[in-house]
Amino acid sequence: MNYQFAYSVGFHPWEDAAADPAFVNRFCELMEREESGRTPPFGPALDLGTGSGIWGIQLARRGWQVTGIDNVAKALDRARERIRQAGVEMRLVEGDVTALRASGVGAGFRLVLDTGTFHDFDTDRQQAMGREIDAVAAPDATVMLLVWPRRVRPLIRGATREEIEGAFPGWKITHVEASHFRLPKVLQMIMRPDEHWYRLCRQ
Repeated sequence: MNYQFAYSVGFHPWEDAAADPAFVNRFCELMEREESGRTPPFGPALDLGTGSGIWGIQLARRGWQVTGIDNVAKALDRARERIRQAGVEMRLVEGDVTALRASGVGAGFRLVLDTGTFHDFDTDRQQAMGREIDAVAAPDATVMLLVWPRRVRPLIRGATREEIEGAFPGWKITHVEASHFRLPKVLQMIMRPDEHWYRLCRQ
């Protein structure tokens, strides 16, 4: 998908997930599992393809020190306004998720969150993203990828489990769980999301 164009014309339906109770509840459950037995602050978190910052803000509210990265300036403008309205602290970086070190996001992230970037890339970019995450993640980090299955559909490419494993050779998939995201019925037949959260930890 061309996100530069999408944001320029005001097309960002993925933001609707923030108003989907089932999706939000699942997201909160998954974060509660990562935070179990700990007290805030939970440490550095990296929100990949942060867009307008919706999920990064959620993490910041929960007690994470969040850095969000995106390569779409208009999306980051929306994120800055959301952050201001939310009254939280969240650092934003304009850069490429396949070149995290060059973007200057930092390192030592205990949580890496991707709500839909990896599954839109071809194999080369998926593997580049995996290498960069491996380089900036803490030894005890968790990676959470929201992935649509690989199918022929408009806009989103999707990804397979094998592609995820190929991009993260030093990591192990520990959980694969439905996101419970529901598109409007008119889009369900076209897009067929059936998306899942993949949780990865280092081998």
